[in-house]
Amino acid sequence: MKSIIFIRHGKSSWDYDVADKDRPLKERGITDANNIGVALAKMDLPIDFAFSSPANRALHTAMIVLHTMQANLNDFKVVKNLYDFAGEEVLSFVKSLDNKLETVLLFGHNHAFTHLVNTLGNSNIDNLPTAGMAIITFDVEKWTDLTKGRTEKLIFPKELR
Repeated sequence: MKSIIFIRHGKSSWDYDVADKDRPLKERGITDANNIGVALAKMDLPIDFAFSSPANRALHTAMIVLHTMQANLNDFKVVKNLYDFAGEEVLSFVKSLDNKLETVLLFGHNHAFTHLVNTLGNSNIDNLPTAGMAIITFDVEKWTDLTKGRTEKLIFPKELR
């Protein structure tokens, strides 16, 4: 059994004249990331590894969530393929994961995450909101065999405010 926890980055700011990768989180993005971290910690899921896009807003969201969960940062890596807005690179990355990993946590971007949640899961959502989380499980032993899975949980930040 394999599981993916998708977490879209928190609400980011457009107030600064910086490259897209460098956009920071807004205060609401920080609060929402913390709330998602608390919700995820309460679920007490065994997460084998976490991966984040190198974009500032995704990486900052990852750090907040992982800190809130008291996760081991030795089990965390920044991956350039997660800075993807279509989903193909994210899916390719997931299918290349070590099969020893059962549950992975991914921090990234839309439209890639909404597309993958809809494509891989059995629920359909209009949009994975900023700091939104989707957990999908797959009845496979190898990441390369990933097909349609089961959407186990959707948590949107507005539900936690």
